[in-house]
Amino acid sequence: MAGPLEGFRVVELGVWVAGPAAGGILADWGADVVKLEPTGGDPGRLFQYMLGGDMPTNPVFDMDNRGKRSIALNLTADDGRAVMDELLAGADVFVTNVRLGGLDRLGLDHASVTARHRRLVYAAITGYGMEGTEAGSGAFDVAGFWARSGIAHLLTPEGADPPFQRGGMGDHNTGLATAAGVCAALLARERTGEGQVVSTSLLRQGAYTISFDLSVTLGWGLTLQIGRRDNMGNPAMNNYTAGDGRRFWLVGLEPDRHWAPLTRAVGRPDWQQHERYRTARGRHHNAASLVVELDEIFATRPLDEWAEIFATEPELFWAPIQSPDDLLADPQFAAAGGLVEVPDGASTSTMVATPVDFSETAWTPRSMAPRLGEHSYEILRSLGRSEAEIEALVASGVVGLDGPD
Repeated sequence: MAGPLEGFRVVELGVWVAGPAAGGILADWGADVVKLEPTGGDPGRLFQYMLGGDMPTNPVFDMDNRGKRSIALNLTADDGRAVMDELLAGADVFVTNVRLGGLDRLGLDHASVTARHRRLVYAAITGYGMEGTEAGSGAFDVAGFWARSGIAHLLTPEGADPPFQRGGMGDHNTGLATAAGVCAALLARERTGEGQVVSTSLLRQGAYTISFDLSVTLGWGLTLQIGRRDNMGNPAMNNYTAGDGRRFWLVGLEPDRHWAPLTRAVGRPDWQQHERYRTARGRHHNAASLVVELDEIFATRPLDEWAEIFATEPELFWAPIQSPDDLLADPQFAAAGGLVEVPDGASTSTMVATPVDFSETAWTPRSMAPRLGEHSYEILRSLGRSEAEIEALVASGVVGLDGPD
């Protein structure tokens, strides 16, 4: 098999990242994903120029669009909408993150589409939800996921500027949630024979990401403070700097379990009986001085030496703070399946894997992202359109193409 979704057909009307990410995950898992683009292309194709100027490739677009087939179609034309409806009639899933107002104008709103295609799973990604006064508002993930959900606020120290999120963080999380929802809806369809609407939003995904904090606020009426390394109540749950300047994080979340291994690793087993440090409460009250003492100890050795010492204590949990280059060179990241080789014609291109594997229905990437309209001919032929009909659609501007396959 090409993955657990082999044999399922998906039509994606996605722009930028969130919708294409959902479709990209489904494509990785084996679905036949037809990427429907306007004749000018998904604006995500602009990342090649926005981020790199004159770079010859578009790795951001490739990440979310590999393994798909592209048809360029003018949906404002009657003939374009007719082709779209034929595609949906043969599909199992429709994925879109186009704004609700735009879908309404195209006759692709969920009510209209599901009324015509009862078995279709309709997956809608929005900024702020399907209901309410702002349901149709535009929102990139910096707005809905990062700023409005509370994430940026919770990561901003008092008096400081809010941090900037990394590109596509909220979009990729939302895409993964959408893919999970689609699979659940397909499973339900096996029982009921009916499709349904699956919806999620950048705002909901952001709130779920910080639901640890929101649960504390809802349950206790409190807001957890932003962690600062100089006042961590549990110094075994903190970041430190080794003697060579490399940073790492101790993850001693359970104070009683993780304290003794740490004391042995740093050569201070006497701290287990220390008047101020032997209990979790004592370490909490004396955290500032303990952090200073640990700083001094960790500065005496490079991180590689500390790694060897930490390895002798299986109950001492820690991790290096790695750069992207460090991660890509990390042998454990490779062993965990973090990278895949994607066929690119003459050879392969190394790319980041989507984060789920299957033991019995393993997926493998099939191709790089398609060129705009690369499969227009192929897809129209599969709908039964003749050469003359296809040429007429192209001549009228309803269909764009990269060229016959």
